[in-house]
Amino acid sequence: KTVQTLRNWDKNETLKPSHITNGGTRYYSQEQLNHFLGLKSEEQELVEDLIQIVTVFSCRLQGKRANKAKKMIKELIEDDTFKES
Repeated sequence: KTVQTLRNWDKNETLKPSHITNGGTRYYSQEQLNHFLGLKSEEQELVEDLIQIVTVFSCRLQGKRANKAKKMIKELIEDDTFKES
């Protein structure tokens, strides 16, 4: 990217520098650069990992509950069938 591109982004508020010197030099924070480059912080990655873990365990729990419900229904049907005989 060129200096003019950075100036245009500043003007359009696409990427505003965190600091501009009296001489016009633009400074960007590490966080801004990471965001611009699509890099994630360790905290962001950790949060995403935790969300995935919770999602997986939630799905497993729902599956176990569904299997338990199926088993109970099957037992009730078998019990009713036995009583009718």
